[in-house]
Amino acid sequence: MRIFLASYQSLMLNRGGPTYKIIHTKKALEKLGVDVHLFDMWDFDMKLGKNDLVHIFNTNLMTYGLARNLKLYNAKYVVNPIFFSNHPAWKLRLYQNLEKPFRKMFIRNISDYDVTKITCDNAERVLPNTIAEGELLADGLWVDRKKIEVIHNGVEKRFAEADPSIFIKKYGLKDFILYVGHLGPFRKNGKKIIKALRQIDHPAVIIADVHHDEEGEWCRREIEKSKNIKLIEWINHDDPLFSSAYAACNTFILPTRYETPGRAALEAGLAEANIVITAKGGTKEYFKDMAEYPNPLSVESIRNSVEISLNKKKNDKLKKHIQKNFVWDIIAEKTLEMYKSILN
Repeated sequence: MRIFLASYQSLMLNRGGPTYKIIHTKKALEKLGVDVHLFDMWDFDMKLGKNDLVHIFNTNLMTYGLARNLKLYNAKYVVNPIFFSNHPAWKLRLYQNLEKPFRKMFIRNISDYDVTKITCDNAERVLPNTIAEGELLADGLWVDRKKIEVIHNGVEKRFAEADPSIFIKKYGLKDFILYVGHLGPFRKNGKKIIKALRQIDHPAVIIADVHHDEEGEWCRREIEKSKNIKLIEWINHDDPLFSSAYAACNTFILPTRYETPGRAALEAGLAEANIVITAKGGTKEYFKDMAEYPNPLSVESIRNSVEISLNKKKNDKLKKHIQKNFVWDIIAEKTLEMYKSILN
């Protein structure tokens, strides 16, 4: 059995959730003795046999071509769509029905929903990160429920041992509000997050890759004008300073427009930070009653949730829950069983 992990070409530039998911899926599977490779598009001699399986992460136009060609060559693949929408299932179905006549008129016209559906329909197995994502794929895009198997996201165990003193010593800050992620993408909700933080009389730290677009530049300007927000443009994910920031903060926030489920929040929870996270995208499947869930479209709601969280005493309840269910060793075992069920 050979497993090939694949995604879109700009994956390593984005350095987002799928980047780290692939890296740590590979490491965890190799610990189990699995022959795992990163899919090499430049391998002229690549041959995929009956005991080979390609695991595609993310369904978009950049992975669509790969999925189509794997189907043409009768190669097996599974897909982790990383798909969600705040639109209800009926609206997704309506949109697809409305666009049907345009597909006949404009042969090369294809929507994001088409890309996801076709990629899922041709896969051996469809692997959403949450039950909510699976329901949306089935009810909104008519993906065959028999193909859907939820494989939850994972987190590295090392965050449970994070040392807060490293960050405190370097920056002189502790018990602050922390956001880790991107600033600029619409989904990340940077404008409302920054507006809420500026209304709270408490130190805040943002560790972010700030995009050079209109929203990203707006976020940078507003942070520079604020008195309580410190921007750290980026820290290497493997740097002990990074995990130390989670342990040193009081409250980690991720009130984005949706998450599936928010890898950074899992890392922070493992480091015993209080969590404020969007309810959109299946996050409650992971964080249960151990987080605050603001309305991400309301600055007031975000502010109120953060203030409630700041007044809560930190504890290890969420940490133990994550250790029991979502560390990579556990996720890798479930993933391997799924691979075997296909190839055997």
